[in-house]
Amino acid sequence: MKETVFTQKHIALGAKMAPFAGFNMPIEYSGLIKEHTAVRESAGIFDVSHMGEIWVFGPHAKALLQYITTNDIDALYPGRAQYTCLPNGRGGIVDDLIIYCFSDTEYLLGVNAANTDKDWNHICSFADKFGMKVDVDLVNTSDDTCQLAIQGPRALELMQTLCSGDIMSMHTYTFKQLTVAGVEHVLLATTGYTGSGGCEIYATNADGPKLWDAIMKAGESYGIVPVGLGARDTLRLEKGYLLYGNDMDDTTSPLEAGLGWITKFDESKGDFIDREFLLRQKAEGLKRKLVAFELEDRGIARHGYPICDANGNQIGHVTSGTMGPTVKKAIGMGYVAAPFFALGSEIFINVRDRLLKAKVVKAPFC
Repeated sequence: MKETVFTQKHIALGAKMAPFAGFNMPIEYSGLIKEHTAVRESAGIFDVSHMGEIWVFGPHAKALLQYITTNDIDALYPGRAQYTCLPNGRGGIVDDLIIYCFSDTEYLLGVNAANTDKDWNHICSFADKFGMKVDVDLVNTSDDTCQLAIQGPRALELMQTLCSGDIMSMHTYTFKQLTVAGVEHVLLATTGYTGSGGCEIYATNADGPKLWDAIMKAGESYGIVPVGLGARDTLRLEKGYLLYGNDMDDTTSPLEAGLGWITKFDESKGDFIDREFLLRQKAEGLKRKLVAFELEDRGIARHGYPICDANGNQIGHVTSGTMGPTVKKAIGMGYVAAPFFALGSEIFINVRDRLLKAKVVKAPFC
């Protein structure tokens, strides 16, 4: 099992540790509710160094990315980031990811921890098609890079005290390279997966501990707390953010997963993997779709629970579910068959052979 450069700091803080995506990761420190609330109201720091980092270089970088992703790379410019996904050529999704544009010939891909090797192999399989060389034009720096997410309404204010340049005026999904706490060449991006604002920073492993210590010290007056993967999950679910492996995977299409907004068919986008399949699926209409729901009966929906109609016939399954600490409701997401994915539809969650009434609603929950 791998460790991040921050593992010993988590242990020293008394974190509950557990395996996740092949890493020994903190699940919680002071308690899920406290950590979740801190991010919604002030600031929290997450170790997300288990995530993967893949660089794409050279004159064919843009063309490669335009072909292997669903979003339109033409919308990017230096300092701009983009959420997108990798279609697998069979109508499913290899992974969702963030692309950071440094120039038309230099991009950084931030990919999910459990999928780093899969994504790397998938991307490299197109190297010959675009005349690119592995380990020259395509470079995997995941093992040498650490990443911290500083999230919450006071996160940028906190980080501004440590940064060499202005970050308070940065728009969402932009990034800069700055000196942070005396560490040069830190990539600071106004991205994150909590829906509470803030940033994520990338640095070398060697610089990680210094950054952690500086952020924790500067954050004392801002109410910062270390946050584990437990609260990361409840935070993203309250905002309706998808988790790969739960809410989408190699068997779900971007359209079924509600990712039509990052699936572009316009002329500037051009051809991409699964374009014709997705156009046909869009024209014919979806037979199933990922929906958000709130339980009306008492109980909690969990991953894998059947979703049924009023007669107990299974019409889908739960992909994510929890009791939302902020909304104080039992919420979830899941795939359901047509026509049950219409807003307001009455559905039932089978919890240990009990049918609990739920209603399809529009995400986010808060």
